[in-house]
Amino acid sequence: MDTSGKIIKCKAAVAWEAGKPLSIEEVEVAPPKSHEVRVKIIATGICGTDDHVLTGSFPKVAYPVIPGHEGAGIVESIGEGVTCVKPGDKVIPLCLPQCGECSSCKKPNTNCCLKTHTFSEYTVMPDSTIAKIDAAAPLDKVCLFGCGFSTGYGAAVNTAQVTPGSTCAVFGLGGVGLSVVMGCKASGASQIIGIDINPEKFGKAKELGATECLNPLDYEKPIQEVLVEKTGHGVDYAFEVIGRLETLTAALASCHMGCGVCVMVGVPPLGSQLSFDPMLLLTGRTLKGSFIGGWKMKDSIPQLVSGYMAAKFKPDVLITHTLPFSEISEGFGLLHAGKGIRIVLLF
Repeated sequence: MDTSGKIIKCKAAVAWEAGKPLSIEEVEVAPPKSHEVRVKIIATGICGTDDHVLTGSFPKVAYPVIPGHEGAGIVESIGEGVTCVKPGDKVIPLCLPQCGECSSCKKPNTNCCLKTHTFSEYTVMPDSTIAKIDAAAPLDKVCLFGCGFSTGYGAAVNTAQVTPGSTCAVFGLGGVGLSVVMGCKASGASQIIGIDINPEKFGKAKELGATECLNPLDYEKPIQEVLVEKTGHGVDYAFEVIGRLETLTAALASCHMGCGVCVMVGVPPLGSQLSFDPMLLLTGRTLKGSFIGGWKMKDSIPQLVSGYMAAKFKPDVLITHTLPFSEISEGFGLLHAGKGIRIVLLF
């Protein structure tokens, strides 16, 4: 049935207010307007950021809202003036737009465009927030490029620019943290230390490139002191992929004096303030943030998917559960219990 130009009724998961569980509702999705694209979502991942939206710890969320930002689908119809995609194209919605016109888009060293809801079977978005991908790409696998894999992998290869032979520490071994591990390995790091309080994650971390894994609960001294002792000087690169301020401070303190780089990847609690000994910076360490891995999304996502198709990397090894969309609450339960690395929902 041709749905172009018509309102589509479909199922979506709605967060009516912070702190309340998602509710699957029937919603109406309007046809795309000028420079808009309507996409039928085929698969979407559950990201930790979605959980932040549900708990109310993500800034500037206007409830009710349909969360979700790590999806992949097929263009159903396009609005006037859209030239980057056509109906039938496989696409990945971008949680970070790239208009190509603002001052940030024109700078080669930033991806924060100044100008997405994937927990819905259909969604409408501006054409600046859509990337056409390889027609042969499996949507239930490459949906992870919409956020998780790209964020972690890019934090290592783009933001930190990990060098061959270097030492790295990754705080947090969830889906994004494991993607950081893959990025460090791809960059040639000789020592990659994974850190997490859940030892069940250590096997996967070592499979993906970690040379050693540590549980901070196994030590009487702070983990940063353990890392400095193990490396003799501190690590060259540390990545905080949890979103806890005390862990971020520990990651910074674990860096090599004079040249160590600490990259903030995890999303901190809403309204939090960071406080640490300024001598950590004065003595030559660098603290920097990484936003969606530093990628210019519209340009980079198709290239990353092409790399996947050429077997350069396999983010699908992060997928531990594939569930029907109707079981989205069960998916969040797996996330909360620490039993799932990446859960993908299929419509």
